[in-house]
Amino acid sequence: MADIAVLLKQVPDTNAKIVVSGGRVDEGSVKKWSMSPFDEYALEAALGVGGSITAITCGPERSKKMLTDAAAVGASELLHIQVDDLTALDSNQISSLLAAAVVKTGADVVFCGKQAADTNAGSTGPGVAEKMDAACVTLVSEISGDSGSFSVLRPSADGSERVTVSSPCVLAFDKMSTELRRPNVKGIMMAKKKSIESVTPSDLGVDMGSCSVNLESQNPPAEKPAGQKFEGAESVPTVVGKLRDEAKVL
Repeated sequence: MADIAVLLKQVPDTNAKIVVSGGRVDEGSVKKWSMSPFDEYALEAALGVGGSITAITCGPERSKKMLTDAAAVGASELLHIQVDDLTALDSNQISSLLAAAVVKTGADVVFCGKQAADTNAGSTGPGVAEKMDAACVTLVSEISGDSGSFSVLRPSADGSERVTVSSPCVLAFDKMSTELRRPNVKGIMMAKKKSIESVTPSDLGVDMGSCSVNLESQNPPAEKPAGQKFEGAESVPTVVGKLRDEAKVL
């Protein structure tokens, strides 16, 4: 069985209200945080493969809750990289921290989501693979194999392709047909007793350097205009005109 490190990110829940204040997303106003959806599939894939699974996250203190959730469904070890403000780091800095954390665990197989639900950057998998000098396969939707050799399905220009990859490797997962497991009472109680190892960037020996990205401001999306309702056969020319001239679908 392989030793697998699963990279997880805590993001605002899909139903959480996002408030922008002073040109920045006010994280303090977010009432509910959740595991990024594609990371859930990465964790499920690791649980399906089996072996020792270390869940790793980088973020503030609140992100420890997500690690406990991972333990409740079967993660063996939990590692938290203490970073109070992720927005102060660029993707290269975050990849450096995560790669160093993976090396610390001794794992040479890494599972992660194809992208985080908040930034949608898709840089973590390839970034960590580059730091580890490992193979990387993205958009994985099926996986089989163990002991560090895997057969995975991913999209291609002609439809889908099956790729065989051996460790060291990083696999970034898309949505899978596998149903996500949910914690039972026993798992939740056991997870509460599981210790979480916390480390700082300096503990990992990572020289953070300076951030190469400068965020000018953030803005909420524009409000959608009110809908229009048309009734009766006499409205058909008006509807057709709007579809052709405004919506550009005809």
